[in-house]
Amino acid sequence: MRHLITTKDFSNSEVIELFQEAKEFLDEKPRDFLKEKSITTIFFENSTRTLSSFESAARRLGARVLRLDVSRSSSSKGETLYDTAANLDAMHPHAIIVRHANSGVPRILSSCVHCPVVNGGDGKHAHPTQALLDLFTIYEHFQGDIENKRILIVGDIKNSRVASSNIELLSRFGIKITLVAPPHFMPNTSLPKSYLLNEELIENADIIMSLRTQVERHEKIVYASLKDYANDFCINPKLIKDKKLILLHPGPVNRNIDISDEVMKDQRALILKQVKNGVAIRMAVLKKLILEN
Repeated sequence: MRHLITTKDFSNSEVIELFQEAKEFLDEKPRDFLKEKSITTIFFENSTRTLSSFESAARRLGARVLRLDVSRSSSSKGETLYDTAANLDAMHPHAIIVRHANSGVPRILSSCVHCPVVNGGDGKHAHPTQALLDLFTIYEHFQGDIENKRILIVGDIKNSRVASSNIELLSRFGIKITLVAPPHFMPNTSLPKSYLLNEELIENADIIMSLRTQVERHEKIVYASLKDYANDFCINPKLIKDKKLILLHPGPVNRNIDISDEVMKDQRALILKQVKNGVAIRMAVLKKLILEN
């Protein structure tokens, strides 16, 4: 049984095949590949974008979607994860999409059920479909010519599962990564890094990926105000000027903290395109895992 727990679960050739299929799905037309199939979503963490994206993807493929309301489920009453897994499995879904605040939960769940499990984000660990849609957005923009493109990943990298998954996946496809963050947001890494976001870095970049500051994952307050952070790391017109590059963000954007209002309106900001691409990528992932297992 194959699952998507981390980006490592798909080879480079499989990723390209997903991209080819996702490109066809961008027409937003309904399909019936998963007609009569049932997909369960169980999100132990709040989500709007990822949950609605997965559910849109499932429905566009013709699948039925069962959303388990965690706030009302037995898991909020002391039921163990293993009990939850056993009960989910007894319903015989064709796939389960899970998000959890603790790293490793999707992996545990995958060992207890008889259908594919898709990781919708676990702790600081991984968010594989976000990395896939990010790379797909880059791949489409540069028409497949992505090797040796240079990306700055900017922000709360240490606490970001999006950064973790992108670092693994983008590196595999030859994209050159530089991490940009204040010291307390910088992980231990052998990648090129900078504690300052300056014009020289931007001048040499093809892509900037800004990240949301993960205040809910901070063990202690590191900034008296996020405006202090924004003074040094907010992507604004003065920084990017007329540089030919693209700007990505996994959302939701802290406006004028991660990215300024002016830059959000800039044609180089592909954030809404990422959202559209995300549905197509998740369609391709669900189709692959359900029909090939």
